[in-house]
Amino acid sequence: MSLPKTALITGAASGIGAEIAKTLFHDGCHAVIADLNEPEYLSDLSAPNQRCLYIPTDLSKQESCQALVDRVLQEFGSVDILVNNAGFQHISPLEEFPEIVWEKMLQVMLTAPFLLTRYLFPAMKQNNWGRIINMGSIHAQVASVNKAGYIAAKHGLVGLTKTTALEGGPFQITANVICPAYVRTPLVEQQIESQAKTMGISIEEVESQVFLKASATGKMIEPDEVASMVSYLCSEKAKSITGACWTIDGGWTAQ
Repeated sequence: MSLPKTALITGAASGIGAEIAKTLFHDGCHAVIADLNEPEYLSDLSAPNQRCLYIPTDLSKQESCQALVDRVLQEFGSVDILVNNAGFQHISPLEEFPEIVWEKMLQVMLTAPFLLTRYLFPAMKQNNWGRIINMGSIHAQVASVNKAGYIAAKHGLVGLTKTTALEGGPFQITANVICPAYVRTPLVEQQIESQAKTMGISIEEVESQVFLKASATGKMIEPDEVASMVSYLCSEKAKSITGACWTIDGGWTAQ
């Protein structure tokens, strides 16, 4: 019987990351959750030969990224699957965009994925196997106004992923980006409620007229749809899929 693989998922206290952590655990992996906040679902993940470990991590700091990797390697010996999911949004016109927010966005959503990939690459190469999934966004492919930091970081993540795929290929390490449109998470639901109050319209109208205006399906994406894609890309059936952007956008970019 083969030993469980170890999956490290950042930003997994809630939302998409939480669903990914649960899915990979149910796939038979050890799940290591790196986040500023402790997840409430830890006690739900229990199996005889698997572990679920939470490690408090500030991904905006290099030393915290290094400490995370050191702890995981100490606990499990290696990391087979890395899911760089952590991120946050800030909306502001370009000329008013705070420099400190710009720097933090790039640190969390671009520099941290680079650092974690860099630190974990040697162990993956030694094991001759690895899966790296970077959580992009539809904004890794198209732009919107007032989101300079987020869009710059996500576009950069695509380039990092392609380079990782090229360098990891000879060692059976794949790297891919998943690019979802709006996913029904607590953060997005808060944004919808806020815009409904600001615009003086209903939550349903904000969803259909603002968030889903460019969607062909007219439906919000559910977190388990994204997690299922991660599960597939981590499987042996996806061993030849690397350096690609996987769009889950309800047809947003088809027009």
